[in-house]
Amino acid sequence: MVRTMRADDLDAVMRIWLEANLRAHDFIKASYWREHCADVRDAIAQAEVRVYVQEQRVLGFIGLHDTLIEGLFVQPDQCGMGIGKALLDAAKKENGHLMLHVYEKNQRALRFYSREGFRIQSRRVDSDTGESEFVMSWNSCAL
Repeated sequence: MVRTMRADDLDAVMRIWLEANLRAHDFIKASYWREHCADVRDAIAQAEVRVYVQEQRVLGFIGLHDTLIEGLFVQPDQCGMGIGKALLDAAKKENGHLMLHVYEKNQRALRFYSREGFRIQSRRVDSDTGESEFVMSWNSCAL
């Protein structure tokens, strides 16, 4: 089930955020993610976040700022179970247009977003990490 994040979900969301980033972005030093935990926690607490819950356990989440997907993360041992798609489908249902940034080296995410109808609009360098990333967009009218 996808629902709006509650305050008592924040610890689980942050565990997922850290574990998923460490696993998906092994090309970025682990210390980078750990050093940003406090700032991300504050941002998530104020953001529009939907969580995927099964048996009262948060297994994934998506954060949005208007139509920009700030992050889509799934508990690493739950990847490939349809959780990311369910979260993305919920965001698509609420928005006719979505955008996101994804690291070029994160091939699994690139394949997922491409399969879900996102198209690369441009390439840029993330000033925080120095890594190349794509700006991707999805539009309901393009289906």
